[in-house]
Amino acid sequence: MHTDPLILYGQTFNSRLLLGTSRYPSPSVMQSALRHAQPAMVTASLRRQSAVSAEASHGFWQLLKQVGIPVLPNTAGCHSAQEAITTAQMAREVFETDWIKLELIGDDYTLQPDTVNLVQVAAALIADGFKVLPYCTEDLVLCKRLVDAGCQAVMPWAAPIGTGKGPVNPYAMRVLRERLEVPMIVDAGLGLPSHACQVMEWGYDGVLLNTAVALATDPVAMAGAFAQAVQAGRSAFLGGAMAEQDAAQPSTPVIGTPFWHQG
Repeated sequence: MHTDPLILYGQTFNSRLLLGTSRYPSPSVMQSALRHAQPAMVTASLRRQSAVSAEASHGFWQLLKQVGIPVLPNTAGCHSAQEAITTAQMAREVFETDWIKLELIGDDYTLQPDTVNLVQVAAALIADGFKVLPYCTEDLVLCKRLVDAGCQAVMPWAAPIGTGKGPVNPYAMRVLRERLEVPMIVDAGLGLPSHACQVMEWGYDGVLLNTAVALATDPVAMAGAFAQAVQAGRSAFLGGAMAEQDAAQPSTPVIGTPFWHQG
């Protein structure tokens, strides 16, 4: 029995890794990567799939159903409040789920969230019965406002989407983790399993990524590596790291040892 589940909106998940479903070399590679990593949920964009042919879109959904992992629809590509709300409502009908990853883009170059309108949209979706996981920056005040609006979890980025830079503002991310008690999933910007392990060591509850796996030379192997890194980081956090020291400390004390062993 899993003794350390991820709990979001009262629902338990045995994995703390979430994976995206875009940019893989092929649908079969995506399916193999998901099966290998066994993430808690997989994200999918209704808008992007609607842009392809009906036959291709149907085949994509069938692949996801075969994997048997819960789908987390997202509002990727939405730039206005009404656009995000409408997309979320359509996704609820298509996927028959109240879960939604809220993305409201404010800048096309960095794909940075629209921090001005994000809270308002999150509040509207929560009032409409959605379980909202908002993609946001590492801004403490913004995340607090999202929690005040009813979000039971937040998803701050580590770096801009798809950059693979890892945490670019460690100080802000660590302060954010210390100040908020709700579950937090690092979403976007992770490029290496070591990045995932690091944020988990800081106490984050999970990570969501796509590009780092999908564009790897071997996506299946990389998906497994991230799953292992997430678990290692979580175990390290629960284990409690030693305090950092400014000076060297002997691992074997010399007090009490015979004098001929000294010097």
